Amino acid sequence: MSLSWISRLPLGLIHRIGGALGWLAYALSAPYRQRLRANAARAGLSSAQRRESVAQAGRMLAELPWLWLRGAARPLGALVQWQGAERVDEAIAAGRGVILLTPHLGCFEVIAQAYAERWGRDCPMTAMYRPARQAWLREWQETSRTRPGLHTAPAALAGVRQMLRALRRGETLGLLPDQVPPAGMGLWLPFFGEPAYTMTLAARLQQQSGAAWLVLWGERLPRARGWRVHVHAPTQSLTPRPEVGHDERLADGAQAINREMEQLIRQAPQQYLWGYHRYKQPRTVAGGEPEGAP
Repeated sequence: MSLSWISRLPLGLIHRIGGALGWLAYALSAPYRQRLRANAARAGLSSAQRRESVAQAGRMLAELPWLWLRGAARPLGALVQWQGAERVDEAIAAGRGVILLTPHLGCFEVIAQAYAERWGRDCPMTAMYRPARQAWLREWQETSRTRPGLHTAPAALAGVRQMLRALRRGETLGLLPDQVPPAGMGLWLPFFGEPAYTMTLAARLQQQSGAAWLVLWGERLPRARGWRVHVHAPTQSLTPRPEVGHDERLADGAQAINREMEQLIRQAPQQYLWGYHRYKQPRTVAGGEPEGAP
């Protein structure tokens, strides 16, 4: 049965439903509730910010099918405002490829679609995603996310090679560096003061390619007015120290990216997905080879 009717619902209704679902999940799942509270406390959120994050998490989830099922012939248009778009223009013009990094903050899914509408014709984006375990959902992910100027790459060895080829063509990559990678693809590094298994892929790709990189997030605007995408030049450097070895270079780079993500999240902590299991043990990939290892 087609679910395309979801994309025709008013965004305001989607957000109201999502806010209610966020509180329902919070009420019904004790592990989720405990994790959200612990993660929010670790970052120093106020009670008001933590409560608002419950509803915002529901709105984020409700937006996903709305965005995925919206036909490519229906552009986001005025629903997306860009702040700092000139930084993307400059990074593309440099011709070395671009890496865009965003945490689970605001509506991160809208960023790839908005990028594709604005720059995808001349400089396509490849966004990495983790395939769902259910075959029907995995197929839905692949078909719904792929749009003109927007390609997807699975979080697997083939996907990493696909992303490297895109960078070599001077194209753009999109990654969520606060996503817990599979075992063997990350390092235990501080995130809001607590060791979290952190992906090294973003730092590895940048250090290998010399690509420009930017950090950004999609702010969810009140009263269903859409989203504002904030683009920032990084304050940290990923340039490797010449005196250290390969592993230390990756650790330095991944830690720098963690600090950048923390700075972004502190801009609007009530829109971060605090219920995400950020501090969990990484899963082991079947077959022995770390998923995503270059």
